[in-house]
Amino acid sequence: MTIISLPSSVLGNTSFSICCCYSFKYFNNSHHKIFYNYSYSYTKNNNIFCSSFSNFSNLHNFLPSSSFLCLASPSPVMDSSAGQGLYPLHHCKTLHWVRHAQGFHNVAGDKDYEAYKSYDYLDASLTLLGWGQVDNLRKHVQASGLSKKIELVITSPLTRTMQTAVGVFGGGGYSDGVDVTPLMVANVEGSDRPAISSFGCPPFLAVELCREHLGVHPCDKRRSKSKYETLFPAIDFSLIESDEDTWWKEDVRETDEEVAERGMKFMKWLWTRKEKEIAIVSHSGFLFHTLGNFGSDCHQVMKKEICKHFANCELRSMVFVDKGMASSNSPATNFPGKIPNGPDLPSDVAKEKL
Repeated sequence: MTIISLPSSVLGNTSFSICCCYSFKYFNNSHHKIFYNYSYSYTKNNNIFCSSFSNFSNLHNFLPSSSFLCLASPSPVMDSSAGQGLYPLHHCKTLHWVRHAQGFHNVAGDKDYEAYKSYDYLDASLTLLGWGQVDNLRKHVQASGLSKKIELVITSPLTRTMQTAVGVFGGGGYSDGVDVTPLMVANVEGSDRPAISSFGCPPFLAVELCREHLGVHPCDKRRSKSKYETLFPAIDFSLIESDEDTWWKEDVRETDEEVAERGMKFMKWLWTRKEKEIAIVSHSGFLFHTLGNFGSDCHQVMKKEICKHFANCELRSMVFVDKGMASSNSPATNFPGKIPNGPDLPSDVAKEKL
């Protein structure tokens, strides 16, 4: 887990930043590694102090916990080097970021950058290797229990991201006697993949704000909304305003700064959602420039963990904390007490009245 969007708390001339990072990455069908890292840093009298601990473990020997840490000003009665703090749970969301698996445009672009400008790769779909990456990430989210925790899956409305999203977080193949709308019909884009059921999985929502760089590259142009609705029937496309793609321009490429700004609009929109644990399937450029807005308050190792480029089908889990009262949801687990009502004057308060 990585904590993001948290400016360092300052007490006198001491400032603290602490992050806990967890990530899963798929490597060449044979290596499955978990990187689990704790690190904190603080400055005092213009001197920088750092501490970190890292552990690498085989996937089958390690299942990540759901606990997380937050930033806060250290209490004067606490050991300041601990750097621990608390935030109300209802002001936090757990976000699971995923970059789509390998697409045909990735293979072509790796050989020749100009291939990204070819209409041969319009709205590129996943390669056979890409589907293998999807299958491996699906095994991970199932084994770790993550699939049971996610309340909503948000996906960019492009074929490769939707294929990745339903392949990783969808309900799997059909069973006899189960009649539900498929998340994906069989053989989309000649993939030779069976239909994927929506049974027993969270809702899926297509959101344009988390698309890749817009313009010039046809691989980043979406098809019509009506076309997608036939290929991915159980994905909710209600937030897509126009049937045709009005965001993508053939001769104008979105700047990095514009992608970052769009990413911040997406992050702000996330707070309008009631769900607390959300998976987001997006693209390398969008993830890099959006998450690059965060982590300046963290140690440089933690900032790199937040902001570095994603590999195909990589998953990183982060805790997003609202410190500005943007979230309006009431706490679901808090209980007010005094039911039934009765005297409850604490002894230390009573002593103050003497």
